[in-house]
Amino acid sequence: MSHFIVGLTGGIGSGKTTVGLQFEALGIDSVDADIVAREIMAPGDIALTEITKRFGKQILDAQGQLDRRKLREIVFADPNEKVWLNQLTHPLIRARMFEALQQAQSPYVLLIAPLLLENGLEQHCNRVLIVDVPESVQIERTSQRDKVAATQVEQILASQINRSERLKRADDIIHNTGSIEQLQAQVDTLHHSYLLSASEKSLTK
Repeated sequence: MSHFIVGLTGGIGSGKTTVGLQFEALGIDSVDADIVAREIMAPGDIALTEITKRFGKQILDAQGQLDRRKLREIVFADPNEKVWLNQLTHPLIRARMFEALQQAQSPYVLLIAPLLLENGLEQHCNRVLIVDVPESVQIERTSQRDKVAATQVEQILASQINRSERLKRADDIIHNTGSIEQLQAQVDTLHHSYLLSASEKSLTK
């Protein structure tokens, strides 16, 4: 892929979506692994068909769509089911993500993925950008947003790389504990840096 790719990641509830939207407002294309994951779960798609075969129609809502909360409860309660789900979905998600990255038109492109580091996707990126908040903030934000118990959020945190390891592997860090204006200022600074890096990369081809 010829694009300059910035891998954007962070723990659950850190604010990746907000940061991604701020880059998009600056004209930057993005490929979001969560959105791709939802797309491959559409009714009639192979992923949802296989998931329904394994867990039964209880996994579907009244409209025949995947009940994500129910699936999440199952896979976080049983590590074997999580392994099975990952083996099914990760190759499908990866193939669709790379296709979308190749189609991006902006000077650089964001690859937004909660499990960027866990799944080795950073090897396809020129920079790794971490959105960081303390774990207590992750738990509070996610519990309120998803209306789930703090214990379930803690299970999700336990399945991700811990905060200190994530920060060690960052090329760039956005601290998302201040105001939206402070967040935007950090995005603006990185945007100009990435534009320069992408331009330099294109000149060395």
